Amino acid sequence: MANEAAADQGGVVSRAQLTALGITRHDIRSEVAGGRWRCPGRQTVAVHTGPLTSPSLCWTAIFETGVQIAALDGVTALQHAGLRGYVDDEIHLSAVHNHNTEPLSGVRIHKVIRRVAGELVEAGIPRTRPEVAAVRAAHWAASDRQAALILLMAVQQRLTTPRRLAAAQRLVRGRTRRAFIRAVVRDIAFGVQSLGELDFARLCRACGIPEPSRQVVRQTPGGRIYLDVAWDEYDLVVEVDGAQHRWGLAVTGDNLRQNDVTLAGDRVLRVDVIGLRLETDRFLAQVARGLTHRRAA
Repeated sequence: MANEAAADQGGVVSRAQLTALGITRHDIRSEVAGGRWRCPGRQTVAVHTGPLTSPSLCWTAIFETGVQIAALDGVTALQHAGLRGYVDDEIHLSAVHNHNTEPLSGVRIHKVIRRVAGELVEAGIPRTRPEVAAVRAAHWAASDRQAALILLMAVQQRLTTPRRLAAAQRLVRGRTRRAFIRAVVRDIAFGVQSLGELDFARLCRACGIPEPSRQVVRQTPGGRIYLDVAWDEYDLVVEVDGAQHRWGLAVTGDNLRQNDVTLAGDRVLRVDVIGLRLETDRFLAQVARGLTHRRAA
């Protein structure tokens, strides 16, 4: 019976589950003394003596913190939902703020004031839905760059949608970088429209860069195209790409467009809208370098 209960939990069960199955503390001690089971925590029993896997470590963290108050959250919840290519060796849990929890090795417990309605996945290990997990992970991240990466990866790997991410951002109240996360989520959901050519022109003015023309029309072999910003007298074009420009076939259209503009004689600088928030000075320095050569009369 214990093995069946542990089958979907990485080989571990809680003492409460064993009690419900009629297995007493004396039974547990006998199995442990016989070298068949072991106890990785005060509330957790492994029904084997082999190494603990990632799922079993996650379940152990939940059992030790409290099934009724804890859930996988942040990057850990995203990894459980299928996030690839992002490494974080800690297990991240959220726990309701008014409950006391003991520190656990390798586990980061984040206190939340309250649960957002519908934030928990109902089946399997207690965990938050990807959009909530992504927003919380961004608040808990070590840097703005890390926060933006997590939000982008959650959408690009289709763990959630831009619309759901935007809705979660409005509900989840983090303690850090609120304005930055709001801006990045808008960038992901709405692309260039969220930043706007007017904002780019404002950044240029603040750095002493001549204000560009906006929505410049070019006639190319591929048809009429509209460029985000341009300095005609310098043969320089800047294309500000929304987050969605790197998805699917959008990159193909962008490449064809850039090639047409380049072959017509303009130099093209590409700026991704989220990168512009993270590396404003470096991107504008490139623009300034591009404006060092004026078109010959």
